[in-house]
Amino acid sequence: GVEEGKKKGTTKKIYIYISCVCVWKKKTHFILEKQARETETHFSSDTDFDDFDGKTYTPIKVKNSSGKKSKKASGEKGRSGNGAKAATGMNRMNGHHQQNGGVENMMLFEVVKLGKSAMQSVVDDWIESYKHDRDIALLDLINFFIQCSGCKGVVTAEMFRHMQNSEIIRKMTEEFDEDSGDYPLTMPGPQWKKFRSSFCEFISVLVRQCQYSIIYDEYMMDTVISLLTGLSDSQVRAFRHTSTLAAMKLMTALVNVALNLSINMDNTQRQYETERNKIIGKRANDRLELLLQKRKELQENQDEIENMMNAIFKGVFVHRYRDAISEIRAVCIEEIGVWMKMYSDAFLNDSYLKYVGWTMHDKQGEVRLKCLIALQGLYYNRELVPKLELFTSRFKDRIVSMTLDKEYEVAVQAIKLLTLVLQGSDDVLTSEDCENVYHLVYSAHRPVAVAAGEFLYKKLFSHREPDSDEVAVKRKGRQSPNAKLIKTLVFFFLESELHEHAAYLVDSMWDCAPDLLKDWECMASLLLEEPLNGEEVLTDRQESALVEIMLCTIRQTVECHPPIGRGSGRKVLTAKEKKGQLDDRTRITEQFTTVLPQLLAKYSIDAEKVTNLLQLPLFFDLEIYTTGRLEKHLDALLKHVKDIVEKHVDTEVLEACSKTYHALCNDEYTIYNRVDISRSQLIDELVDKFTHMLEDFLQEDEELDEDDAYQVLSTLKRITAFHNAHDLTRWDLFGSNYKLLKIGTENGDMPEQIVVHALQCTHYVILWNLATVSEGSSTKEQLLMLRKQMRAFCQICQRYLTNVNTAVKEQAFTILCDILMIFSHQIMTGGREVLEPLIYSPDSCLQSELLSFILDHVFIDQDEDGHSTDGHQDDEAGKIEALHKRRNLLAAFCKLIVYNVVDMNTAADIFKQYMKYYNDYGDIIKETMSKCRQVDKIQCAKTLILSLQQLFGELDQDVGLNFDRSTPGFSSVKELARRFSLTFGLDQLKTREAVAMLHKDGIDFAFKEPNVNGEGYPAVNLAFLDVLSEFSSKLIRQDKRTLYIYLERFMTEQITLHRDDVWLPLISYRNSLLTGDDDTMSVVSGISSRGSSVRSKKTKPATGKRKLPEAEESNDGSWISREHNLPSPLMSPSPHLTSTVMREPKRLRPEEESYMAVYQMPQHQPAVDYNSQMSWLIAQRQQEEARQQERAAMNYVKLRSNLQHAIRRGTGLMEDDEEPIVEDVMMSSEGRIEDLNEGMDFDTIDIDLPPSKNRRERNELKPDFFDPASIMDDSVLGVSMF
Repeated sequence: GVEEGKKKGTTKKIYIYISCVCVWKKKTHFILEKQARETETHFSSDTDFDDFDGKTYTPIKVKNSSGKKSKKASGEKGRSGNGAKAATGMNRMNGHHQQNGGVENMMLFEVVKLGKSAMQSVVDDWIESYKHDRDIALLDLINFFIQCSGCKGVVTAEMFRHMQNSEIIRKMTEEFDEDSGDYPLTMPGPQWKKFRSSFCEFISVLVRQCQYSIIYDEYMMDTVISLLTGLSDSQVRAFRHTSTLAAMKLMTALVNVALNLSINMDNTQRQYETERNKIIGKRANDRLELLLQKRKELQENQDEIENMMNAIFKGVFVHRYRDAISEIRAVCIEEIGVWMKMYSDAFLNDSYLKYVGWTMHDKQGEVRLKCLIALQGLYYNRELVPKLELFTSRFKDRIVSMTLDKEYEVAVQAIKLLTLVLQGSDDVLTSEDCENVYHLVYSAHRPVAVAAGEFLYKKLFSHREPDSDEVAVKRKGRQSPNAKLIKTLVFFFLESELHEHAAYLVDSMWDCAPDLLKDWECMASLLLEEPLNGEEVLTDRQESALVEIMLCTIRQTVECHPPIGRGSGRKVLTAKEKKGQLDDRTRITEQFTTVLPQLLAKYSIDAEKVTNLLQLPLFFDLEIYTTGRLEKHLDALLKHVKDIVEKHVDTEVLEACSKTYHALCNDEYTIYNRVDISRSQLIDELVDKFTHMLEDFLQEDEELDEDDAYQVLSTLKRITAFHNAHDLTRWDLFGSNYKLLKIGTENGDMPEQIVVHALQCTHYVILWNLATVSEGSSTKEQLLMLRKQMRAFCQICQRYLTNVNTAVKEQAFTILCDILMIFSHQIMTGGREVLEPLIYSPDSCLQSELLSFILDHVFIDQDEDGHSTDGHQDDEAGKIEALHKRRNLLAAFCKLIVYNVVDMNTAADIFKQYMKYYNDYGDIIKETMSKCRQVDKIQCAKTLILSLQQLFGELDQDVGLNFDRSTPGFSSVKELARRFSLTFGLDQLKTREAVAMLHKDGIDFAFKEPNVNGEGYPAVNLAFLDVLSEFSSKLIRQDKRTLYIYLERFMTEQITLHRDDVWLPLISYRNSLLTGDDDTMSVVSGISSRGSSVRSKKTKPATGKRKLPEAEESNDGSWISREHNLPSPLMSPSPHLTSTVMREPKRLRPEEESYMAVYQMPQHQPAVDYNSQMSWLIAQRQQEEARQQERAAMNYVKLRSNLQHAIRRGTGLMEDDEEPIVEDVMMSSEGRIEDLNEGMDFDTIDIDLPPSKNRRERNELKPDFFDPASIMDDSVLGVSMF
C-alpha cells in the first residue's frame, strides 16, 4: 500500500510538472506571436522592449552550436532517432494543429494547391515540423518546390543525405513528365491562377514567420537558396520558371525583413543615444549595455540577411532577368521594382535601376510593361524623384519612344509614366517630348488617347489662378476660371492641324476634365459677349473651332459613348449614369433654347458655324419647350432656320436644316403642329418657285441663261435636301423632275449639277412612294403607277451612263445599283408578296453597261482619275477621297453580284483584277468571292476559271500564240491562279465538286481551239494547262484519277510522240494529276503519298511505294530536269507508275462515284485505249522497268530493317552514359522546344549563360556581365552603364 501510494504521488507530481510545462509553452507561444505582430507594425521610437514582468526583453537568436556552415553535415542530417520512420513519412506535413482532418496527412503541395487552409496555419505546422526534425521538414519543402514545377519525381531521404543539389536536379530532370509542356504556373483555369498566388503567399508567410530565429540558423535558408539557385539554372523551363518566381518572392520577403531590421536598428540607436545623453545620475548603465547588445545582434542579423539577398541577386536575378522566356524576365523586373519601392535606401540606386532601363528595350511587350509599371511605383512617390534624376536623364528618350509602342498597353503605361514624371518636375520633359505625347489624343485606341488626354490636361490645364475657390466659383461667363482654359483648348486644337477630329480630342479629355468640357455657359459667353478691356478677341477660325468643340461635348454628354472608331458598342449605363445623363440633357436644353437663336442670328451667313449649330436641337429635351413655356424661343429658332435655308445653297447646310426640322417634327411632343406648319409653308414656297422657274427655264428657245440655271439649281438643291428626310409625296415632284431629265438626255446641254440633283430628287420620290405602298394600304393603281415611274426612271438613268460628265455618270450608276437592289426579287421577303409586280431584273444590255462603267471608272490608276477629284490631283486628301468614291462604286456593283441581281459570270471581269488592284480593292473582291461561293460553289468556280481564261486570252492577243511562259504576263496569271486556289481552303470535301468542275472547264478551254497547222501541233490554249495545275492540289485522289482519264480523251496517238518544250504544260498538268494518287507515285516529288509509318504496317509487298534513292532526289524532283531522262514519250507514265496504271482500278465509294458523272463519260473507260503497236510496246517497256524498281525497293527495305534492328540492339550502350543530355530527355517534343524559345530569336534556350555552378562557386562571379544584344533591340547597344 505504501509503495502504491508512493507511485501515485510520483505520478501526480509528474502530471503536475507536465501540465506546468504545457501552460508555459502556450504562454511563450502567445508572447512570441504578440512580438511578431508588434514588429510587423514597426517599433516606435519610444519602445522599451519590456517583458511582462517589467524587465527588459531581448529576442534571443537561435544559433547552431556547431558554428556557421554552408553545407549540411552528415551527422547533423541523421540526428533524428527515427530514421526509418522519417523516411517513410518524409513527404507528409505535420498538420497536428489543423482542425481540418483531411488536410492533416496531405503533402505540402496539395495543401497550397487547394488553398482551403489559412496560409498562416500551414506555415506554423511546417515550423513545428522543422523544430521537431529539420531534415524531414526541409525534405518536405524541397519536394514542395519540385512538385510545384510539375515534376512527378520525389526527392528521397537517401538522395537528400548523399547527393549534391546538382545531382538531385539532374535526377528530377530525368523523371520529369514530358507528355505535356504545361506546369502549374502556366496551366489554365481559375484553380491554377489561385495556386500561383497561394504559392507566392506561402513563401512570404514562411519568411515572415521564421524571421526571428529559423532563417538565422544557417541551415534552412542556405538549403533553400542553394536549391532554388540550382533549379534556376536548369534547361527545363518548368524548373527555371518556378524556381525563379520562388527566389524572387523569397528575396522580396527578405527585403521586408531587412527593412524591419533597419527600422529596429534605428530605434535602438535612438534609444541608446537618448539614454547616453542623460546625466550620470539618471543614466542606466545596464540598459545601455542591453541596447548595445541588442544593436550588435540586429547588425549581425542584418549582415546575414544581406548575404542571403546577395546570394539570390547574384545567383538568380543577374542571370534570369535576361532569360530566354519572357515570363521569367517579367517576374524578375516586377520584383526588383518592388524592392526599390519597398527599401529605397538600399535598392533605389543606379546599380539596380540600370537593369530596368536595359530591359525597357526587351522584345516582348509583357516585359516592357513590367518595367513601366515598376517605374510608376517609384515616380509616384515624389520623395524618391531626386534619386531618379540620373536615370530619368539617361532613359527619358526611351520612355518617350515607348508611347508609340506596338503593344497598346505598353504605350498606355508609358504615357502614364510620363505624366508622373511631369508631376514630379516640369523641367524634365522638353517641348518636343510633350508634343510627341500631345498628338496621341487623336489615337484610334481609346486607352492610349485617354492617357494622352490626362497628360495634356496636367501639362496645359492644371495651372489655375491663385484666387480663392469661393471667388472663382462666383464668376460666370467670360470671367469664369474656365474661360482661359477653354481658349487654351481651342488654341491647342487649331495648332494640332487636325480640325476634323474635335470629337476625338473631347473624348480623350472626357474623363480627366468633365467640368471644363461641360461649361457650356462659358463657351456661349465667349461666342456672344463682347470681350473685356484688354482681352484678346477670338478670331473667326477660333470661333469655328469653339463651336465645333461645343457641339462635340454636347453630343458625347447625351449619347454617352465615344466617337466612331473608339468604342466597340454602346455602353450599358447604370441607374446613376442614366440620371446624370438626363440632368445634363435638361441643362443643355435650358441653356441653349435661349442662346441658340442668338447664335444663329450672329453667324447666319457662316456656313461652317451654322452647320454645327443646327445640330444642337437633335440633343434637346423637346418637352421643355412646353413645360418651360419657351414657345417664343421655338418660333425664333424656326424663323432663323427658314432664313438660313433661303440664304444658303451648300448641301451640308441644307441637310442640317432638314435634320433640324425632322428632329422638331416629332408627333410625340406638343410642338409638332407648330413646327409642321412652318415646314409646310417652307416647302410650299420652294415647290411653287421651282415649278414656275422650271417652266420658264425649259420653254426658252435660246441658250440656257446662267442666272436662271443657278436659280433652278439652288431651289432644286433645297427641295432635294428636304426630300431626303421628309415625305414630300403630296407635292408630286416626279413629273417635273422627269421632264427635266428627259429634256437633258435629248438636248445634252443640261448643266451637270442640275442633272445630278434632279436624279437624286427623283430617286427620293421613288423611295418615298415605295414606302407608302409598302404600308399595305395601297391600291393596284398605285402599284402600277410606281412600277411605271420606276422603269421609266431606270431607262433615264441608263441613258445617263453614257453622259460626258463623270459626276452625272457616277450619280446615275449609284442610283441604278440602289434601285436594282431594292426592286429585286428580295422585295417580297417578309410577307410582302403584294409587291411582286414591282420586281425589276436588269437585262443583258443594262448589265453590260454597268460592268463597262466599273471597268472604265473604277479599275484605273490614280493619275488617270483627273475628273473625280475636281482638279485636286496633287492633293493627297483628294486622292484618298477619289479612291473612297471608287470603292463605293465597286461595292455597289459587287452587291448586285452577291445577291444574284446580275449574273455571276459578270464577276469574272472583277475577279481578274484581284492582283493588279489588290491594295485598293483587294478586300472587296475577296469578300465578293467568299459570298459568291456561299451562294453557288460550282458557279463561283466557273467564274474564277473564266476570269483566268479572259486574262489568258488577253495575253494571247498582246504577245501572240508562241509567247514565252516565263514572261511577267504569264507569271502574273499563274500567281492569280495560285491566289484563287488558296481561297478554296483546306477542306477538300466541301469544295470537291466545284474544283472538279473548274478543272473540267479548264481542260475544255485548253483543247478548245486546235492548231491550224494540224493535229501534230499543240492546241492554241495548251499553255493554259500550266495555269490550271495551280488548282491540282485542291483535288482529292479519286477526282485526280477521273480527270486524268478525261484529259486523255483529248490526246491523240500523234501527240504522245512529241516531247518539245511547247508540250511541257501538258506534261506538267498531267503529272500534277498523278501526284499523291493512292496507287501511284508523284513524278514531280518522287515521294509516295503515304508515310513510311503506314507502309510498314502493310503485309503486301508494296515496294513501289518508297522514297527514291538519294541520287534521284538530288534533282529536286523537277519534271524539267527529269524530262530528258524519261525512257518513254508523253503517254508513257514514269517507271514508278507503270505497274499501278496496269492494275484494275479500285472500287469507289458510292459518294465518290456520284462525282464521276460530272465529266459525262463512261466510268470504266480504260486508261489507255489506243489500239496501236506503239502504245503496246510502251506498256511492255513500262512493265519491265516497274519490275526492276520493285526488286530494288525490296532490297532497300531489307537493308533498312536490318539497320533498325542493329540500332535497337545497340541502345544498351547509350544507357550507360554518365551524364545524360537534358535536351534528349526533356526536349524530345517539338512543342516544348517552341515553348523554350517563345518569342525570342535564340538558337538555344540559354544565351551566354555560364555552366551551372553551386553557391560557393557563384560568389566568385562578377555580378554584372550583361550582353544587351541577346534580348534587346539594336538601339540598346548604345546604352552605357551608369
